[in-house]
Amino acid sequence: MPKLRNILLLLIVVFGFWHFYGETLKESGVSGVLGKFQSDLHAIKENPKINETIESLQFQVQHLFKISPQEESQELKQKMVKKPNLKNPDDQIFSVHNIEIGDARAEVEKKIGTPNRSTMNEYGVEWVAYHEQYHNFMMVAYDEDDLVAGLYTDQDLIASKIDVTYGTPRESVLETNDDPLQYIRKGWVSYQINSNDEYDLFLMDDQYVTIFYDQQEKNTVTAILIIDEKLEQRKEKIYGEPSDELKEGFEYQLFDLTNAVRVKNGLPALTWDEAVMKTARGHSTDMAENDYFNHTNLEGKSPFDRMAEDDIVYQMAGENIAMGQFSSIFAHEGLMNSPGHRKNILQKDFQALGVGVDFNKDGQPYFTENFLSP
Repeated sequence: MPKLRNILLLLIVVFGFWHFYGETLKESGVSGVLGKFQSDLHAIKENPKINETIESLQFQVQHLFKISPQEESQELKQKMVKKPNLKNPDDQIFSVHNIEIGDARAEVEKKIGTPNRSTMNEYGVEWVAYHEQYHNFMMVAYDEDDLVAGLYTDQDLIASKIDVTYGTPRESVLETNDDPLQYIRKGWVSYQINSNDEYDLFLMDDQYVTIFYDQQEKNTVTAILIIDEKLEQRKEKIYGEPSDELKEGFEYQLFDLTNAVRVKNGLPALTWDEAVMKTARGHSTDMAENDYFNHTNLEGKSPFDRMAEDDIVYQMAGENIAMGQFSSIFAHEGLMNSPGHRKNILQKDFQALGVGVDFNKDGQPYFTENFLSP
């Protein structure tokens, strides 16, 4: 079938060329054809309606020949991804992708399919990521009985009984709910919540609900994190217990979160770069061990100096850093509310990313993102 399709497409191209340029070829030869072709090409570039028509024709040709999913381009696949039909939660105040706290894993995966990645989180269980090329992105945490104990999404997958969904203004959220928590208690210690108005934390029906806001987009709801109270109380301190497994988990989670927000904004996903990940992790370790927070290290070396030392080749590069946030989720949402960091995350020309994480003596994570155009 692919060979037949290629032959037919070639015949269409030849016929079209002769139809438009046959007479010019007879009268003026090859040089005349090249001149007319360049003139026509310029006209096409300057005419948006023609561009839209060409894109439509490309889609119709692919549909005509019934190209298999494996042969479709990534761009076409993304266009075909549909948002699920959301309904109000049955039992809880909030649901994500029609999933609620307490649902069985078997039912979750019956609805949304198999996971894309599983990585350790700060609660000592795994975040299980589900998405379709980062569309409809969400993460689910399961307890030891394979019941949903945590949910997160930064996409339009939020449904609620209180009219708080993706894009709701913060003022409306605060009018709908009781006052946000100012402290969260761990054992005998109460930790003050310093959110800088980037998020609000609520305790609702035995669930800790963190609602994040996009301060660059009219302070509207951009993401939600729901953690079952039992799972939250299992975390004895405000930070998770440092380990190599958690370090790697934070790295891949921040990578996935970055790609999810890029795709949400119509940009291509980045590839994972193992070499620059080591550069990024080295900087996080250096900051954590030497108690500083800066793009320039204590030896005066910039991100670009460090990449050069590690023989990283690139045409364009950038770096984001964060420290002290509870997890990759909080780090990512904070970076998106910082104009300079947001610019790196949404830079259309970047193609690859390496994320490096390490912890200081108090268990606070340090995050470094190195972006590249190889």
